[in-house]
Amino acid sequence: MRRNSEDLTAALAPMFARVEPRLQAVKYIRAVMSDLPKRNGWTIAEWAGDHSPDATQRLLNRASWDTAGAMSIVRRFAVARLDAAAPPAALKVGALDETGQEKKGTATAGVKRQHMGCAGGVDNGINTVHLAYIRAGTGHALIAAKQGIPAEQISDPITAITTGLPLNLTFATKGELAIDLLRDAYTDGVHLDFVTGDEVYGACTKLRAFLEEHDQAYVLRVRAAFTLTLGGGTCLTCDQVVAKHLKQKRKWTLRSAGAGSKGARTYAWAWIATAGPPFAGPQTSPHRGPGLSLLLRPRQPARNPAPPDRRSRAALARGGKFRVRQGPVRP
Repeated sequence: MRRNSEDLTAALAPMFARVEPRLQAVKYIRAVMSDLPKRNGWTIAEWAGDHSPDATQRLLNRASWDTAGAMSIVRRFAVARLDAAAPPAALKVGALDETGQEKKGTATAGVKRQHMGCAGGVDNGINTVHLAYIRAGTGHALIAAKQGIPAEQISDPITAITTGLPLNLTFATKGELAIDLLRDAYTDGVHLDFVTGDEVYGACTKLRAFLEEHDQAYVLRVRAAFTLTLGGGTCLTCDQVVAKHLKQKRKWTLRSAGAGSKGARTYAWAWIATAGPPFAGPQTSPHRGPGLSLLLRPRQPARNPAPPDRRSRAALARGGKFRVRQGPVRP
């Protein structure tokens, strides 16, 4: 771990114009990479030997350093370490998800009353979209993040100035923020077998089109009421497709998405031919060719699991997202 922190801090050194923030960044990085059970301003300050969190807060809030360049270095560092520790055939999955953080008042950029998982409903806070890099059976790391900023804050010049928003900032949905994260990852040479995410990403037409343009396999969940266009131009919801075309059990195959916090996650998977690209679900297909979509539904574990195939790889890719939600795993 010490060698890793030394390599990372050395790579980040050129991102700082002055020596003082660079030295404070070294303390901060070592504290974040340590085994601290709880990381906040005071615990990091105590671990680093500072009298208070002021130095770290100045680093994160006001110090001048190349944020985008630092993120790129951290991303390439994390991906390289996970790749070195993983078997060559281990799946490479990019998991999209968002996190909420409760906030009081209105002074923080992006804060508003909105739905947040951490609050279990609507509350005052901020939401951030993350991209995690997963190597199956090895570990995972967050390699990109962008905070969502409400349109009303961007359009209000007073709010934009007082919260420190960039002058050229434009509103972006969670799906559009995900496109930015993936574009940065691709620029840094990150290769993914699958991209996976929940309904908020599966419902984003721009994100699905972006993945298709980059020939990127994906497993994006959509609602059961999502409309599919079948051969001949027939339009049906996913529920209707299952009821009309997938009644027979033989059309479904059981595949495991791996172990979860409440036991095995086993689903029944079925392919369905569509008239266009695989933009549908309830779970959108990771198949690269046009005209196939993949439906799934929960099922009891199979007594005789089938050998690995592209359905199994898709299921495991989907399962990787849940492992990210369970907490950090160090390779």
